[in-house]
Amino acid sequence: MTLLSAPLAHASFLDHPVDSGKWTDEYDRYFKKYSKRYFGPLFNWHWFKAQAIAESALKSDAKSHVGARGLMQIMPGTFSDISKQNPHFSQLDMPKWNIAAGIYYDRTLYRKFKKTATQDKLYMTFASYNAGYGRILKASKRTESKEKNWEEIKPYLPKETRGYVKRIRKLMGEH
Repeated sequence: MTLLSAPLAHASFLDHPVDSGKWTDEYDRYFKKYSKRYFGPLFNWHWFKAQAIAESALKSDAKSHVGARGLMQIMPGTFSDISKQNPHFSQLDMPKWNIAAGIYYDRTLYRKFKKTATQDKLYMTFASYNAGYGRILKASKRTESKEKNWEEIKPYLPKETRGYVKRIRKLMGEH
């Protein structure tokens, strides 16, 4: 049994940091390429690999019960919208285009958080990816501050979304 085919309930490797060597480097070139393209050369591409691990355990054939597919667990409708802006993103189930579309979508979400510190913007981007931007916006409106930060918004989000962002942070070595 390889690491990536281990049952999720018994796979303690799933909590190892993204750069621990426990994960395949098979898709790293795509995470690097599209992170650089959409977030710039200084952005740490491991964040998006950690996101893919949280989404699919790096299984390119992953499918969710609601229809999300691939490494980045993108809904077909979302992929269709993204590919209208990027016609070369040809196939949702092709790892290269699934990763490209996921990171492109992250960028569109990231840019929506204008009055937010960089690290908080990233956490809220991941939360939006998971729960939807509208839900993050509603949570944000429930706080008193004009400068939005993750710690203020987090209590107003679904438990699943808080856990999702926490998992990505843990995969990045944060606690």
